[in-house]
Order: sequence, then structure tokens, then C-alpha cells
Amino acid sequence: MIVREWVRPLGPGLVTGAADDDPSGIATYSQVGAHFGYGMLWTMVFSFPLMAAIQQISGRVGRVTGRGIAANIARHYSPELLSVIVALLLIANITNLGADIGAMGAALHLLIGGPLLVYVVLFGLLSAALQIAVPYTTYAIYLKSLTLTLFAYVATVFVVHIPWEQAIRAALVPSIAFKTDYFTGLIAVLGTTLSPYLFFWQASQEVDEVESRPRAQPLKRDPRQGPAHLHRIKLDTYVGMAFSNLVGFFIILTTAATLHAHGESDIQTTTQAAQALEPLAGRFALLLFAAGIVGTGLLAVPVLAGSAAYGLGEALGWAVGLERTLLEAKRFYGVLGAATLIGASLNFTRLNPIKALFWTAVINGVVAVPVMVVIMLMTGESTGDGHVYTAAVPEDRRLGGDRGDGRSDRRYVRANE
Repeated sequence: MIVREWVRPLGPGLVTGAADDDPSGIATYSQVGAHFGYGMLWTMVFSFPLMAAIQQISGRVGRVTGRGIAANIARHYSPELLSVIVALLLIANITNLGADIGAMGAALHLLIGGPLLVYVVLFGLLSAALQIAVPYTTYAIYLKSLTLTLFAYVATVFVVHIPWEQAIRAALVPSIAFKTDYFTGLIAVLGTTLSPYLFFWQASQEVDEVESRPRAQPLKRDPRQGPAHLHRIKLDTYVGMAFSNLVGFFIILTTAATLHAHGESDIQTTTQAAQALEPLAGRFALLLFAAGIVGTGLLAVPVLAGSAAYGLGEALGWAVGLERTLLEAKRFYGVLGAATLIGASLNFTRLNPIKALFWTAVINGVVAVPVMVVIMLMTGESTGDGHVYTAAVPEDRRLGGDRGDGRSDRRYVRANE
């Protein structure tokens, strides 16, 4: 009962954190752990406050305004900037979708053999069908349990030798090597933790929360709800991002203590990546690894495809939302399905699944920077009294919300309450 009461406030932030540990994330953490040993543990500590801050801001954008990030950009910036941001999001997401679906197919192939590309097609079709036919809140309930397999990386740490003094020092004191491969790995890690699709997703999920509850209102219309919901968003986001980074930290730690310690510094196949779990799971390591890849992939694919559909749909003024029926949001679901299938089709090129996952994280790292800049410019505002307000969005004639006298009705919700 106590656990249920504690978990009840958790929602978009927790799902976002779980989706962040997608196959791309697992592969990236595994590769940097194998290649650099404990040298990149500090990135998990460093990125946590950045993740928590930008995701919390994204959630507040949705809850305060009742609109997603793309819809807010459309109302406050030029169409050209909106087009660039949405195009970058689509490119990053479709690439990520292709890599994740390919990894799911490779994981199944690893277990039972058979035609890899057939599995890729099946996972692509299955993912698209489930996203359209099943409400995401129902779908996610069953998939969250599969993400618990990621805690195998946590358990493995306690059955292998870890030089804890060295690991803790590496986590707290950055050790930067001025080499190309190091900075490429660094961008990949930051790209898989600070992924643009997560910003759009959490904001849009908060909008869906408002629309699905009869008494709920955007906070700019009912500021009295502000303290309670801002506290919920803060708690939800911190828990979700802590879960995400904790898992990432232990994947790096596990692969450093197993693969890197035994001279396997360059992971080329899913079999090599699965070997990190052998000290704990033995011959079941492949099964555990495959379950983690498939489970996190099925959870993350709707987030990737959904955030792309939210971004494009909001930019063009469509009806959007994973809780809507197909008839209510045909174009939204059309984009969602098309993004999934186009991503899956990328696997018919000559891509190494593990390398594709890593380079997808690099792409996300590059795209994240301009997207974060726009979000911060759009939402950060100081009143001069030292307080920072999030999503201070004017309701003026441009938004269709003027008070009737031509003046804008600007309301704020204090972000630090």
C-alpha cells in the first residue's frame, strides 16, 4: 500500500526515464565501458542534473501551456526555425527507430537463429500495430516489467571484482582524453541521455494528462493547481532520470569490469555485448541480454515514433495524442506508423547493429544542442526578483487568447514553488 501511494504520482517522467535506456542507450554505455573502462563513469553523474533540469522544464511547458514544445515554438518563433527543429527531430528519431528495431531483431536472431531481416520487419510491423491499436498507457504497463531485466547489470557488479576506489574516483573526478574517439564517445553518451525525443515526449504526455482529466486545466488558466502539479512533475522527473542514469552507470561499470578488464575494448556484435552479463547469468546471459533489448525496444519505439508524430502534428496544427482513436487522429497515427516503418527499412542497408546504435546516439547528441537552446530561450524568464518562471506564455491575439481589449493576459507559474 505504501509503495502504491509513492508510485501513484509517477507518470510521464518515469516512462521517459525508462525509455531513455533503449537499445541505443544500452549499446552506447556498453561500448564506452568496454573501450574506456571506468573513464566515462563521471558522465552519468555529470549528466543527471542536466537531464533532470531539461526534462522538468519540458514537462512544465506542457502542463503550464496545455501545448507541446512544437506547438509553443510555432506560436513564438518563425516558421523557418520550427521547420528546422522538427526536421532535426524527425531525422534523429527515424535513425534511432531503425537502430532500435534492428537491435531487437538481432537480439531475437541471437537467441533462436533464423532470418534477421524477417525479424526486423516483424518487429517494425508489430510496433506500428501496437502503437495504433493499444492506448499507450495500457501498453506501457506490461512493458515496464521487461525493463527490470536491466537491473541484471546492477546485480553483476556484486559478483565480479570491482576496484571500487578507482571506480568512485572516476565517477567523481572527470578524466578527459583529448582524442577523437574519446570526444565521439562523450557526444554519444550525452546524446543518449539528453535525447531530443525525450523533451518532446514528456511535454506532450503532460498535455495528454490535461486533456484526459475532466477537471484538469493548463496551469496558465488555473494557477491554483500550480504548486501541486509542479511538485509532482519535479518528483516524477527526478525519479525517472535517476532510474535512467543509475542503469546507465551500472552498464558502464559492468562492461568496464568484465569486457574492458579482459581486453575486449571494441564491441562489434550483440554476443560480445551480452558477455558482460556472463558472471551473473552464465549461459543465460544471452537470454537476459536479449530480453532487455527487446523489452526496452518495445517500450522506446512508441516514444520515438510518438514524439516525432507529436512534433510534426503540433507544428501543423493536427489533432495529436496516443490516447486518441485512429479516427480522431488519422494523420498523427499515419506519421507514427510511417516513421516506424521507414526506420525499420534502414536495416536493409549494410549497417552493423551495434555500430548503428552507437552512431545514433552521436546524432542525438548533435541535435540536442540547438533544441535545448530553443527550449531554454522559450521558457526561461526572470522577473527581476530572483525568481525564475517556466513557460511564461502570453495569451494574446496571436494565440487566440486576448482579453477582448487587445491587451495580452500574461500569467506566470512560479517554477520554484
